[in-house]
Amino acid sequence: MGSPEPPEVWSALRIQHSYTYTVFMKNITLSVEDDILASVRRLAAERNSTVNALVREYLTNLAAHDSRAKRARARLRQLSAQTNGRLGKKTWSRDDLHDR
Repeated sequence: MGSPEPPEVWSALRIQHSYTYTVFMKNITLSVEDDILASVRRLAAERNSTVNALVREYLTNLAAHDSRAKRARARLRQLSAQTNGRLGKKTWSRDDLHDR
């Protein structure tokens, strides 16, 4: 039987421990032209990625953009309701603006 490991070895092993998290995702099926898929596979390989990862990233960014846009519109409506500014009477015509 070998000698027991020194305490610093056990300490180092505890520091290197990693945790595994399970994330449940839905699978989806996409239809795409063969030439498009071939191009995207090449692009994914150039980026050291996968087609799946590229699609997931695109969909994540799309959802985040939509969420930001909704928040921005809600904030604009809130600020508009709070403002004391008022529009004056329109004293110009479209033709006046464009010298027609």
